[in-house]
Amino acid sequence: MTEPTPGQNPADGPDADPELIAFATRLFDLARQGDTAQLAAYVDAGVSANLTNDRGDSLLMLAAYHGHAAAVQALLDRGADPDRANDRGQTPLAGAVFKGEQDVITALVKAGADPSAGAPSAIDTARVFGKQELLALFGAQ
Repeated sequence: MTEPTPGQNPADGPDADPELIAFATRLFDLARQGDTAQLAAYVDAGVSANLTNDRGDSLLMLAAYHGHAAAVQALLDRGADPDRANDRGQTPLAGAVFKGEQDVITALVKAGADPSAGAPSAIDTARVFGKQELLALFGAQ
């Protein structure tokens, strides 16, 4: 078994251990559910804050898309990359704009997320939905 790259889900390989797959699934579920305390504890214990699933969705992407600002902040505080795009080119910020999650958007912008990153970018998404206040926040017209 080859060593996964940093942030890669180690449960994705052909020799993946079923217990490891179950553990990784639990971590991604914690992000989707916004279980900030458990998620932070696992990252503090050594799980990568940039862990991704088989679609390239990071823990941060899942927490952001599901509107869990506290979990997003906890992951950012622990080194999660605010601009890490998934396999479809989507970033956590664009996902938060799509879902209309203002607290998540604020946390990501404060952490330095690039509103022009990804495809579609957060700017593109804000334009599609006519979110002029977000375009102003992003410095775009």
